[in-house]
Amino acid sequence: MRPFWAVFNRELLSYFYSPLAYVILAAFLVLNGGIFYLILQVLNTPQAPHGAVLKAFFGGTLYYWMYMLFIAPAITMRLLSEEKRSGTIESLMTAPVTEGQVVLGKYFASLSFYAFLWLFTVVYVFIVAAYSAVDPWPILTGYLGILLHGGLFLSAGLLASAFSKNQIIAFVWAFALLMALFTLGFLYQIVGAPGAKAFFEYATLWEQMDTFGKGILDTRPVVYSVSLTALFLFAAAQVLRLRQWR
Repeated sequence: MRPFWAVFNRELLSYFYSPLAYVILAAFLVLNGGIFYLILQVLNTPQAPHGAVLKAFFGGTLYYWMYMLFIAPAITMRLLSEEKRSGTIESLMTAPVTEGQVVLGKYFASLSFYAFLWLFTVVYVFIVAAYSAVDPWPILTGYLGILLHGGLFLSAGLLASAFSKNQIIAFVWAFALLMALFTLGFLYQIVGAPGAKAFFEYATLWEQMDTFGKGILDTRPVVYSVSLTALFLFAAAQVLRLRQWR
């Protein structure tokens, strides 16, 4: 476990020493704050359903998915591509550390930074709670959904970063992969076969997040996110292993 923690600590610290991390943090807070304000303006009526503000905030708007599609690639684009560009990947891989430990160390560092970004949004919960009753369970499940989908998006971004030495190309590949994941579930609206329709409906990230936002803890979206995350991380480790022999 020591090599894993060495990679994890090195990568997590590099986030806070990098100007890009603070750009991402500032952009995230501005966008999130703006979206929260717009939601409040739209739902600031007596007819608004109970808990509608936080439900909309937890993945209930297209704006949430738009910045998720950009934030995750921005966080992960440098993880392996920068190591390859600078040549430090050779010294890293000659150290007593496996490809899996490198991938997991970098992944959990990015996940920790991602969770740190969302930590600031807890203040929105207190703002809503100051003016209306708040059910804590949908908040907990909403944050669980954010963590699961964020972990999935970050693993896809890490895989994209493993394929390229250029951060911009890694960002574009990650964005394209995430767009494919996001739109995959909506195919249930056009397919006719019952089995395929059920599968695509099950894979709809928007519907999954809507379920979490309602306070429903369904194991199916949990299994879906964790399984795909593990698949992307395994693929990233294999790409890293194969690239050593080129």
